[in-house]
Amino acid sequence: MMIEILKKSTLLVALTTYSLCGHAQEKHERYEQTLDGTKLTFSMEAIPGGEFQMGSDKSDKADEKPVHSVKIDPFWMSTYEVTWDIYEPFVYKDLEVSQSQDGAVPEEVDALTRPTKPYLDMTFGMGKEGHPALAMTHYNAIQFCKWLYVRTGIFYRLPTEAEWEYACRAGSESTYYYGDDAAQLEDYAWFARNSDEQTAAVGSKKANAWGLYDMMGNVAEWTYDQYMEDYYAKFENKVADNPVVVPTTLYPHSVRGGSFESESEDLRSAARMQSDPYWKQLDPQIPKSNWWFPEAPFVGLRIVRPVTPPSHQEIMDYYDKAPIKDF
Repeated sequence: MMIEILKKSTLLVALTTYSLCGHAQEKHERYEQTLDGTKLTFSMEAIPGGEFQMGSDKSDKADEKPVHSVKIDPFWMSTYEVTWDIYEPFVYKDLEVSQSQDGAVPEEVDALTRPTKPYLDMTFGMGKEGHPALAMTHYNAIQFCKWLYVRTGIFYRLPTEAEWEYACRAGSESTYYYGDDAAQLEDYAWFARNSDEQTAAVGSKKANAWGLYDMMGNVAEWTYDQYMEDYYAKFENKVADNPVVVPTTLYPHSVRGGSFESESEDLRSAARMQSDPYWKQLDPQIPKSNWWFPEAPFVGLRIVRPVTPPSHQEIMDYYDKAPIKDF
């Protein structure tokens, strides 16, 4: 069944409509976000609005065709993939308390539903400090964004698939954001050729033209969208305006960027990937966990913030969707 794009729906309005929510960023420029009451910070790069050609006519991948024009509103995107340093206090309340300057967390933060505690080392021995958080479900990633909102008063969310490719390309039209030569990938990405089958500290390779690191490799990154193989056909000879495929089923969701396990082909700016039930194959919990993908130590996340945030109610509608039952 084809999923309707929510062009005029409440949820798309929630992704683009203006309402300050009390924490305005006065200028659209790079900034550092501090989590009040802690020493935790992360940086956000200002991504200009514009129009670009999404997809690729150079590959044999049907889901990257047809190449079509997409218009994107300005937003911010996190400089780096979300690291364990920031993610783990969300997972473990005790850790968040220990990192809070007064040894406590605000009541509204304390009331948040948190992930079930992992039953194994979710770093898979690949490193924690400065390394990307990984193996969280799509639902888990959105709840992390909710934790940030309660902590900061700022609407953070997952990028749409179109926003992700636009930000990755950073104005380029080449195979990779730096050009077409795959031999240069080792300067920009951790992937199968150089990763030794593990993640690396974020930001240790070259950034793209908009100051974003690890858009290729290290960990693949969640987008908000449901994955639809033939979705681009909707926009042949048209201009798509901030498109988003709102997820209605648990699988598949769109994942972008490739990982430390990926070959060069899967690090291309246009390359698409989809989540798979296999990622929970060894999940021993019944019902299966809403929070973790034990068989997907290659998936992480990067967050965005729209320049024109929605109302508080629209934000909560985005965050508070009930998890879709697994099978």
